[in-house]
Amino acid sequence: MKNSSKQLRTQASGFSLMELMVAMAVFLVVGGAAVALFRRHVPLFSQQQSQTAVNVAMRNAAAQLQIDLANAGSGYYPGINIPAWPIGVTIVNPVGNCFTAPSTYGSGCFDTLNIISADRNTPPANPTIVGGGCNDLSASASLYLQPIAPTTAAQLAALYNTGDEVLLVNSSGTQMTTAVLTAPGVVSGGLVQLTHTLVSTNAPGPGGVDPIDIAAGGLNIANAADAAKLGTQFCITDWAIKLSAIKYSVDTVTNPADPSLVRTQNGVTNVLADQIIGFKVGAWNTVNSQYDYVTANTVGTPYNSDWSTIQSVRLSMIGRTNPVTGAMAGFTNTFDNGPYKVEGLSIVVNPRNLSMNN
Repeated sequence: MKNSSKQLRTQASGFSLMELMVAMAVFLVVGGAAVALFRRHVPLFSQQQSQTAVNVAMRNAAAQLQIDLANAGSGYYPGINIPAWPIGVTIVNPVGNCFTAPSTYGSGCFDTLNIISADRNTPPANPTIVGGGCNDLSASASLYLQPIAPTTAAQLAALYNTGDEVLLVNSSGTQMTTAVLTAPGVVSGGLVQLTHTLVSTNAPGPGGVDPIDIAAGGLNIANAADAAKLGTQFCITDWAIKLSAIKYSVDTVTNPADPSLVRTQNGVTNVLADQIIGFKVGAWNTVNSQYDYVTANTVGTPYNSDWSTIQSVRLSMIGRTNPVTGAMAGFTNTFDNGPYKVEGLSIVVNPRNLSMNN
């Protein structure tokens, strides 16, 4: 009996209190070291994720830009011979303050790219006036269009709304102008009447900018560099085309701490990439065989917004991550000395509507 009890006590014995305390101390030391190591690497992992997100966002934006630019200057309609589409892209360079410390970017830092294309849902029409004759867009705020069968005047008028921009181009493609509508289209005397901003002559205002085009939300098509191509009178053999342009710009107003690359078309704006701190556009042209970054409003700019001289377009983007914290706190990059990492991307696009003419 005694031997049996002693055997049971021996089998039931385990760790002593001292052994348990030593084991707990060892586990606490090892666990604390593991947690400290994990916390040390969390900021590094977060920064890598942030860099990857910036890179992916810029690549997606570049892909959309390539698609749009490849179709820039699309102005041809099946069955209708418009011989010379005069414009495909305009580039507006920044005006005003740019970078201010610490790491704040204003609208003056970024270019704006306008990709000019015709609205495929609105058929072209011939400008004329009631009783016959030519429209003079500098003398009258009304533009009259004769629809092309089978489109009726009522159908065409319904397709024009306030804020739309109309491109007028003569039959040879040697002269053009644009007008921004201030009212929806209406039927008048069997024609479509469009009320628009008065168009300046081929001598744009101070600073080499057509104040009508810009102030009315225009696409910077009418500028001093293109003075020889600007006209104001358009007749029955000429063309009126509703534009559906795509504007790429950087929004620094909605959230100044987060400059965002946006794409605007038909009044709808979509954010393509956040934290963009660089957006520059240049055009390779046949005049001086180099990428030109000079403002399109400056007299003497080689490409002069002339679609026929632009060979390709180069776009450069720079994005930034969230501020670096944790183990890397105090980090500054060599681009603008900001507390974040930067990613850069540059692409060259050859618009096919231009390349086919070479």
